[in-house]
Amino acid sequence: MPDLDLFLHRASEPRTWSELLAVAFGSLLVAMLVHRVVVSLLGRAAVRSPIATAALARTLPPGGWLLPLLAVQAAWEAAPERLPGLAFVQHLTAVALIVAVAWTAVAAVAGVQQAIGLARPPQGADDFGGRRLQTQIRVLARTANVLIVLLAVALVLTTFPAVRHVGASLLASAGVAGIVAGFAARPVLGNMIAGLQIGLSQPIRLDDVVIVEGEWGVIEEITGTYVVIRIWDDRRLVVPLQWWIEHPFQNWTRHSTQLLGTVILWVDYRMPVEPLRAELLRICEAAPEWDRRVALLQVTEASERALQVRALVSAADAGRTWDLRCRVREALVAFVQREYPDGLPRVRADNRMEPAPATEAGAGTDPASTAATGRSVPLPPLGP
Repeated sequence: MPDLDLFLHRASEPRTWSELLAVAFGSLLVAMLVHRVVVSLLGRAAVRSPIATAALARTLPPGGWLLPLLAVQAAWEAAPERLPGLAFVQHLTAVALIVAVAWTAVAAVAGVQQAIGLARPPQGADDFGGRRLQTQIRVLARTANVLIVLLAVALVLTTFPAVRHVGASLLASAGVAGIVAGFAARPVLGNMIAGLQIGLSQPIRLDDVVIVEGEWGVIEEITGTYVVIRIWDDRRLVVPLQWWIEHPFQNWTRHSTQLLGTVILWVDYRMPVEPLRAELLRICEAAPEWDRRVALLQVTEASERALQVRALVSAADAGRTWDLRCRVREALVAFVQREYPDGLPRVRADNRMEPAPATEAGAGTDPASTAATGRSVPLPPLGP
């Protein structure tokens, strides 16, 4: 049986170039027919999607060479090696097949880029989302094209025995470049892991009120690599995801949006505290920002010059807390100025003149020194 199979295989092999070309032509026709059927099926499947239609249109010209080259290469491989010039034709077809695959891959990347651009075109300078997407897809497409061309050139060079070491060197350099890229991508990987941790534990969420690097703001956007904070004056603070895992920060809305606000006043010792406490309660009851939870006034410090009074008030969120603090501060200062002007902080000084020291017998005082300093300065005695 093995001898019979070997005999039938050799009998079916094309023995001359005319037979080989006939087999290759038949394989080419079958491949073209299959290509048309595949293109028709893909066109019907992508007719409802503009993105798929654009990507398919870019890949059809180079993709039309793949199946025919594969069929011809299969016919060359089925021929006996004793045919003259067969090795050269096989090598040429292999190089063309590598180039066609690379061309198709580059066209596919360009098709995806065009499809995404059609799906989300920028609407102007203020369309930050569209501009960001276009920038990302362009950078990624260029990087992918460079890698595809480098790999194709290296594979083509490895098919030539004289320069095979050059292709191997290019592949090795690509491997080294991959290792270097891996080390360079450590921050990106760190941000990805930090993003996973933030997604699971959620120390921050969208619209959270936070204080980062001394800046008060609201979480506006959380991406795969960074967090955008909208500062109170409409600036934007961009913080990498890994920073949130490695540094402490304040989250004012971790479990609730309700907050307590403080107002600090310095008053004189003559200022009574009870009227000030009653005025704070009256101010809070009239304030729309107060949530009726806390309205407390306490003396928190007594220095040698004045009293420190702290008013503690509550509101539903950070914005209302800020407005309530400003309202209470202004109203308390106006109350002290209007009702208790002596309660404002004062600096006391004693300007009383010190008595002159006793002088010895026969000694006098210097009138000039007395006029200049306000103190009596004794004069030296006149005689020995």
